[in-house]
Amino acid sequence: MMSSASDARRIAAGSLPSEFVLRTHAGNQSGGASGPEGQAKAPFDPLRLCIFATIALLGWVAGPLALSVFAAVGVIGYWKARRQGLRKSKCFLRDTRLVLAYLGILLALGLYGIYGLAKGLFSF
Repeated sequence: MMSSASDARRIAAGSLPSEFVLRTHAGNQSGGASGPEGQAKAPFDPLRLCIFATIALLGWVAGPLALSVFAAVGVIGYWKARRQGLRKSKCFLRDTRLVLAYLGILLALGLYGIYGLAKGLFSF
């Protein structure tokens, strides 16, 4: 029979809870395929496709307002990153100047769309 003191020593001598969680989480994602060291290889998770679909839905529902908001957030984020020294991005366009130009064009188009909607709504 184990006492609470021996249980505490056994638990304290073991791995950290975060290691257990990471090990358990990695094991749950395995698709049965093994990597080079015999570790399970996680299957491809198409999370980005879900993100793209959600952004498209927001764009469809909110229209030019959503485009303007996302583009403005992108411009601000890339502007700050460029001022801090980021020159190459993981974005398809790579060069942060091109990304800023692209996002600026999207922002202008979104604002033009908002203007067009407002003009149409308030013309009697």
